[in-house]
Amino acid sequence: MMSICKKGQQEDPGNYSPVSLTSVPGKIMEWFILSALTGLVKDSQGTRPSQHGFMKGRSCLTNLISFYDQETCLVDEGKPVDVTYVDFRKASDTISHRTLLEKLASHGLDRCTLHWVKNWLDGRARELW
Repeated sequence: MMSICKKGQQEDPGNYSPVSLTSVPGKIMEWFILSALTGLVKDSQGTRPSQHGFMKGRSCLTNLISFYDQETCLVDEGKPVDVTYVDFRKASDTISHRTLLEKLASHGLDRCTLHWVKNWLDGRARELW
């Protein structure tokens, strides 16, 4: 595993994000897991129509357009609008693998798939500075 500087000064270790090169068989397994998780989430109605991230045909840009449209409608109607911005950039780098596995299990992911995800995550913990 190697790290790349995402922003800011290269001397600050906090500006780096880990990068792992995955083999072709690993990428194929990731695709199978993604398909299983996506189907599970859709079947259990775990996503809302407002979900844009990690959804086919949707992106950060479509999310922004939808948000802006809703906010301008409220302003046009004379209603007050409050907006809070939260930065989750490093959240995915710091999630506990055990917590992730527990949440996947609670949403009905089968034992074999959980075991595969656990094995895949082993040794992939983010180095904390």
